[in-house]
Amino acid sequence: MKTLWNSYRYLVLRRVTQIGLLFLYFGANAWGWKILQGNLSSSLVFGLVPLSDPYAVLQMLFAGGVLAMNLLIGAGIITAFYLVLGGRIFCSWVCPVNMITDAANYLRRKIGVDTLPSRQSVSRKMRYWVLALSLIISFMMGVTAFEFISPIAMVHRGIIFGLGFGWAAILIIFLFDLFVLKNGWCGHVCPLGGFYSLLGNFSLIRVHHTEENCTLCMKCKVVCPEHQVLHMVGKQSLPVLSGECTNCARCIEVCDDDALGFSIRKLAQNKKLGEENENNN
Repeated sequence: MKTLWNSYRYLVLRRVTQIGLLFLYFGANAWGWKILQGNLSSSLVFGLVPLSDPYAVLQMLFAGGVLAMNLLIGAGIITAFYLVLGGRIFCSWVCPVNMITDAANYLRRKIGVDTLPSRQSVSRKMRYWVLALSLIISFMMGVTAFEFISPIAMVHRGIIFGLGFGWAAILIIFLFDLFVLKNGWCGHVCPLGGFYSLLGNFSLIRVHHTEENCTLCMKCKVVCPEHQVLHMVGKQSLPVLSGECTNCARCIEVCDDDALGFSIRKLAQNKKLGEENENNN
């Protein structure tokens, strides 16, 4: 039987990370702290190390901007970081909008919205079309198209500098995910999530499924914001290879059978091959 901590440990760590980062940004603005200055698009750590959102930098390039070296270095650092750990850990461990969408989806389950008949057939590939469109508009209009209207930036900057339109962004996303489309913003629309999904295809840290332990309770698919990545559940012992996985670890926490856990991609694949060879011999 799992303890309360084991059932929510990753969720607690995610919230500590998200709120902690917001607090550091707020401290830089309110009290002049030098730990983490700026915003999610462009930051400075201890006044020395630049960090830049590679998607924002890409939009600047398409818009014809001349980029400073610190922006390129910062984008390189962030890209390398997410290539190793999984691109969409940004979505579940850093992005403040995740707290809003998680709340909406939790309430959906509690009030029974998920049980109502739905005619929605929105493809999760739409975020990639939005991503491509944002780059085209950036190129044609000479502006960073998504950054200009990004609800992520509105919420983040609103919390740090004073909410303003941030309240409207929070309310719209919450109601959209609650009543219109399950996991609507993060799972179907957000181009930043689409961009990090592309990086996530190459990452090392993966959720691994052990078929022998699985009892087909499907709790993992209920809580997973990208349930399509768990296609192997109950069928095969495989790691989640899709870059759309956010590595939020909710599937691991709700699994009472220890059928899911984090592993390093290559080690998991090599282990499976080794077991197959051993069985053949």
